[in-house]
Amino acid sequence: MADDTVAPPPARPYLWKRHSGVVRVTHWLNVIAITFLLGSGLNIFNAHPALYWGNYGADNDDSRRWLEIGASPDAQGHAQGVTRVGPVHVTTTGVLGLAAGANGAPLAQGFPRWATFPSNRDLATARNWHFLFAWVLILNGLFYLVYGFATGHLGRDLVPRLRELRPANLWHDIALHARLKFPRGEDAKRYHILQKLAYGGTVFVLLPLMVATGLGMSPGIGASWSWLVELLGGRQSARSIHFITASLVVGFIVVHVLMVVLAGPINEIRSMITGKFRIDPTKEPVS
Repeated sequence: MADDTVAPPPARPYLWKRHSGVVRVTHWLNVIAITFLLGSGLNIFNAHPALYWGNYGADNDDSRRWLEIGASPDAQGHAQGVTRVGPVHVTTTGVLGLAAGANGAPLAQGFPRWATFPSNRDLATARNWHFLFAWVLILNGLFYLVYGFATGHLGRDLVPRLRELRPANLWHDIALHARLKFPRGEDAKRYHILQKLAYGGTVFVLLPLMVATGLGMSPGIGASWSWLVELLGGRQSARSIHFITASLVVGFIVVHVLMVVLAGPINEIRSMITGKFRIDPTKEPVS
């Protein structure tokens, strides 16, 4: 007797709504705000390219500096860029300390002009842009948090479950990323533990700490909220922590963009513009 059973047609790829409109708008506003904050922040840093711990730090406090970027003559008397972190000195000519100026001639300053906003040394203008986009970042972040808590987005998508924090699961996800194997098929609909830790750490730790240390450097805040300056270990410590957290945010952005490129830039970027992410159900989860 013949078998009349008809096999179901193979599942076809489809577009799945991955990001809401609020998530997409706040994401791109953050991109704009952080871009201007980093550029203007480096311009502000160039006014005194050194960092200290504690309450005090000035040109004559050589022993208090843990980081400084500048220019000094080499053994042949030629100017060279030098970056010092603690006791370690590194020649950084062309990138830090000494780089090409607007006319192509070597210019001694902390970060090069292509990395700062504005590109020329203008502390007043840089501070105005920095404060403007700091408010954009704060208000945008508060709106995102209110939306995230109200809709359950933060708890559902970013907060790790206890079972996800097991060492075996962490190691499994690290090994998959090391082999450049990313979630696919239906498994791509959720964030895995490394994504949750990276996104959650940035949203709940790095950005709030960057805002708090920025407030801690303000003389006005120091007068009215002296407890915040004391909590951060002093105004110079607040400046150092602000620089470190900004550097970690840059590190997050570099890794985030790299992962987008490796995982499939068209699908990833489309989902952050239109909200639609292409799912191919025929692809089995990686293991």
